[in-house]
Amino acid sequence: MMMMKHKNARAILASSLSMTTMMRTDSMIARLTLTVIPEPELEFANSERSEYAKDGLFLFGPTEDAGKPKSLRFGVIGTSEGIRYFHDWANSIRGYIPAYDATKAHHFAFPGFEATFGTVFPEKPLATLTVKKSEIDLAVRLVHAYERVRTTVQIYANELIRHNREEDEHPDFWFVVIPEIVYKRCRKESTVPFPDRIQGQQTTSMHQAKRLLTSPDLFADVNQAAELYLFENNFHNQLKAVLLGKTVVQVVRETTLAPDMPANINDYGFRIRNVQDDATIAWNLCTTAFFKAQGKPWKIADVRPGVCYVGIVFKKVDMDAHDGNACCGAQLFLNSGDGLVFKGAVGPWYSETDREFHLKDGKARELMETVISAYTRSHGSPPIEVFIHGRARFSREEWTEFQEAIPSGTKLTGIRISNGNDLKLFRLGKHPPLRGTFYKVHERLGYLWTRGFIPRLATYPGWEVPNPVSVRVDWGEADIQHVAKDIMALTKVNFNACLFGDGLPVTLRFADAVGEILTAAPDITDAPLPFRYYI
Repeated sequence: MMMMKHKNARAILASSLSMTTMMRTDSMIARLTLTVIPEPELEFANSERSEYAKDGLFLFGPTEDAGKPKSLRFGVIGTSEGIRYFHDWANSIRGYIPAYDATKAHHFAFPGFEATFGTVFPEKPLATLTVKKSEIDLAVRLVHAYERVRTTVQIYANELIRHNREEDEHPDFWFVVIPEIVYKRCRKESTVPFPDRIQGQQTTSMHQAKRLLTSPDLFADVNQAAELYLFENNFHNQLKAVLLGKTVVQVVRETTLAPDMPANINDYGFRIRNVQDDATIAWNLCTTAFFKAQGKPWKIADVRPGVCYVGIVFKKVDMDAHDGNACCGAQLFLNSGDGLVFKGAVGPWYSETDREFHLKDGKARELMETVISAYTRSHGSPPIEVFIHGRARFSREEWTEFQEAIPSGTKLTGIRISNGNDLKLFRLGKHPPLRGTFYKVHERLGYLWTRGFIPRLATYPGWEVPNPVSVRVDWGEADIQHVAKDIMALTKVNFNACLFGDGLPVTLRFADAVGEILTAAPDITDAPLPFRYYI
């Protein structure tokens, strides 16, 4: 059954998956047809295919390419306890980890790192750095949130930067193992219990800092105190931001690696945090580790040659003297599985009147020129088609500048992807709609259920009845059905985990996270960086 919100109308649609339905309104009866887009396939070693990443890796192994590492080159940084937890976990993932419940299709045993990826997970990291737990314990007690997060980040970042500067061996990426107290107290809205608080050196308020950033004080230390607010008070985002272009990191909590260790058990004998089962954790962490070591776990099969996808992202800049300023970024995703992130300029992109972000003064043209240049360097020629994904409709000014930046032989299409909360679909029986269900409203608008019941897993990995995403072809010409198929495929390339599929395409899946990292620290360069720096 489908329910659709409509002004002055109520609609209830009986449906099945063969799915021709009738919508009744006060003024008309219209025939509606639902179709199911076949699950996109992924490509693995020897051009073998599977719709499920775990099936493909287990049966065939990752895609073969020149960047595939023979052995993982990684480093580890953490407290002495965290490093011990990591080594115990690393020993476990070199071998077989059974499924949590072998009778359930959505639980999958982990065969072991080398058996899965064809890459050795060495017994010893290329480098190991130990940070003092006593320093962390003092940093996370600082009462001022920005000072607390900045101090904690520096404990890790300074060691990593020092290693890169002084040592010859540079890992491809680092596991950053953090105690649970860092996660708990170094995020937005985090506080320190009154008995644990200690006063630091920061006394400048945000209001004073905004004034000082536009009208600096005569004393350098006063201005330096104001600059603290340019860093986001989020450990994960700030650490990645200050290390952009320097090193790739994977932040992992001690409770993820060792949830049953005494330090991670509360006074009542329960885990202080619920985590996924051991096999699922291994699949997710090992997949992202392989990707960050410059391996490619899988790629989308049957992607049309010469096509690239661009996700336009915005993040409002809170600590800025001018109202409405925001940072613009673009994420370019290639059919080979590579991704680049471009940072645009900070400017008055946000409109309080429209409550939307829009580029102005030639910035849309500059951004698209950067995208075309990056694609051409990677492929040797400009793309044949460019699909721009955004959450809001691109303005006419933006679209004109996008068109001015592309070569004459390149086709450009502007797609708006947003939550389809105005539509609800109920399937007869106890299961929700199939993932891939598509309702075509007209030639430029459709609703796509990227979440739903998955036959391969015999389950729906969610709690509530799934909502669709609204797909609109706002600019250019494209078959709405082909656009929906592309979006389905792009939900299957989240290398930060080993999932069947996401709710959003990769172009927008990490939009908020990328925007937060780009604005989490000042003076981030504009040069595009590989996607592995951000996820």
